[in-house]
Amino acid sequence: MTVAGTLAGQTVDAARRALTARLHKAAVDTAELDARILTGSVLGLDLTGMVAAATRRLSDDEAVRLENHALRRLAGEPVARIIGMKEFWGLPLRLSPATLVPRPDTETVVEAALEIMRRPSKSEGPLRLADLGTGSGAILLALLSELPAAFGIGTDLSEAALRTARGNALQLGLPARAAFVACSYGAALAGPFELIVSNPPYIRSADIATLDTGVRDHDPRGALDGGVDGLDAYRAIIPDATRLLVPGGAVVVEVGHHQSGEVERLMVAAGLEPAGRPKADLAGIDRVVTGLFLPR
Repeated sequence: MTVAGTLAGQTVDAARRALTARLHKAAVDTAELDARILTGSVLGLDLTGMVAAATRRLSDDEAVRLENHALRRLAGEPVARIIGMKEFWGLPLRLSPATLVPRPDTETVVEAALEIMRRPSKSEGPLRLADLGTGSGAILLALLSELPAAFGIGTDLSEAALRTARGNALQLGLPARAAFVACSYGAALAGPFELIVSNPPYIRSADIATLDTGVRDHDPRGALDGGVDGLDAYRAIIPDATRLLVPGGAVVVEVGHHQSGEVERLMVAAGLEPAGRPKADLAGIDRVVTGLFLPR
């Protein structure tokens, strides 16, 4: 029997419930949510639309596409990869094979950067931001959505990632305030910037094989692999920050588990002053380190 034969003619509600049961059987923790998102993606419906269309029957084409989505999810591919979109900071972002799936932990970078930029001592004039290793543009575009007087530049070695980021800037109505440059971190930038942000690769090379299959097999390795000790990117970004920042400017970086102390030491060695203790994510893990450029 064909896939269309097994699902075509089922109601939207029955198909969703059947997919939920399959994902539960495969021990997918988020089975119900995943089934709803995947079904809604195939049908072009949000939750309200799915409720309203609960008794509508799937067409052959919809049945085939939903089964394809199901097989990909059962093989361990993340839902965001399957539907090609992930929400970050309330913004819908398109993804590509060249970009990471933005994660909730990374919103901690946005929170820390906004805290710095909104301090009373900060200028009320235009702000220049740089997002080094921008990927989908998630951090940069989130900040621009919150800082209407800001202009930002995102850099990435991957031209494919930059195309994705440009598309997201256009979709969000931010292309006039966002530019994108192909280079390694800040190598092609001249500054000056009030703020530098980055979620660089920080996984130790030897640990890549131990990652969850959704990350290991589907995120670009270049966006994960931080070298032998996971700190290669910080050794490039942090010393360069003093060249790119205005006096009083800040560099805000995401770090991995147990890396905050080493990153702070790199900042001090480069002439930056740590801005308080690292900021923890929702799980209580030190996730973000901020350094201030305060030349004497």
